[in-house]
Amino acid sequence: MTETLRAFLTGLIDYAGLFPPAKLDMPTTVKNYATYLAADNSFALGKLKCPVTRLDELTEHGSIVMPGTYATSGYTEMAGIAGPWMISAIINADLEESLDAIDAFNEHHGTHENGQARVASIELKINEPGDVDDVLDAVPSDLGVAMELPTETIFGGDPRGFVAALAGGEAKAKIRCGGVEPSMIPSTEDVARFINACATAEVAFEPTAGLHHPLRAEHPLTYDENPPRAVMHGFLNVFLGAALVRSRAIEPDRLQTVLDEMDPRAFTFDDETCAWRGTSITIEQLARCRDSFCLGYGSCSFTEPFDDLRAIGLL
Repeated sequence: MTETLRAFLTGLIDYAGLFPPAKLDMPTTVKNYATYLAADNSFALGKLKCPVTRLDELTEHGSIVMPGTYATSGYTEMAGIAGPWMISAIINADLEESLDAIDAFNEHHGTHENGQARVASIELKINEPGDVDDVLDAVPSDLGVAMELPTETIFGGDPRGFVAALAGGEAKAKIRCGGVEPSMIPSTEDVARFINACATAEVAFEPTAGLHHPLRAEHPLTYDENPPRAVMHGFLNVFLGAALVRSRAIEPDRLQTVLDEMDPRAFTFDDETCAWRGTSITIEQLARCRDSFCLGYGSCSFTEPFDDLRAIGLL
C-alpha cells in the first residue's frame, strides 16, 4: 500500500452495520466491530454508529468485547487494543433525553470493569438554518456534532444557507449520498454543489450511505435476492475530489467531473502524491484535508471497500 493511499484511508470508515442495507443485529455488529479493530486494516476504521435509543442494547451485547473486558471474553485478538470504543450516536429521539442517555452511557463505560466506550459525537437532522444555533446551545462542547441537511436542500436545492450557519463553529455538515432505492441517490451535481459550499465556507463534512464502493459505478442497492440497482457514488471520487477542490488543485466547476469519473486508472496514489487524471496534491495536503475537511463516511460494510480496492488494483 502506498503512503498516500494509507493517508487517504486512515480513519475513513465509520462502521454502520446496524443500518440498511446490512441491518445486522447488535450481537453481530459488535462482534464485527471488535474483529475489525484487531485486523491489519484497522487504521481505516473510525467510530461505531449506533442509534441513541439502542445504547442500552450496545451495552448489553458490546461490554464483553470492549477494551477492559476482553481478557475474559474469548476475544484474545483484542489484547493489543488500547483505549475506549468511539461511538457516534444517531439522534432518533428527543435531543434533551438523548443527551441524558449519552451521559449515562459514558459514565457507565468510563471504567474497565464495564468495558470502555465513549459516545464522542452525535448526528442529527436539521430542518432549517436556525436549528444550528439551537442544537449547539443544547449540546456540550466536548461532544462532536454532525448536522444532516434536509433532502430537499440537497436534491436540486441550495445548501449555502445551512452551510453558512455552520461556518465558524466546530459542527460538521452531513450529506446522505445514497439509500436502498435509486430515488435516494443525489446527483453528482447535487453532491458537487454541497462540497463546494463546504469548501467555500471552510465547513467540514461527513457523507453517509451509498459509499460502499471506491468508484462511481452501477451496483445493487441492497443484499436482497432481486435488489434494485443504480449508479452509486464512489468514495474515491467524493473524498479525493473534495481534497482537490479544498486544496485549490482544481476549480470548483471541475468537481462534478471528478465525481462522474468511472475509470479506475484516473486515480493514482504513490508515496508522495495522489492524483486524478494528472492533477495532484501532496500527501501533506491530503492528510490536512482528511483531518479537517472531508472527515470520513458511514458504511454498513467495512470489508466491501477493501475488496473493491483490491479488484481495481489499488491494493
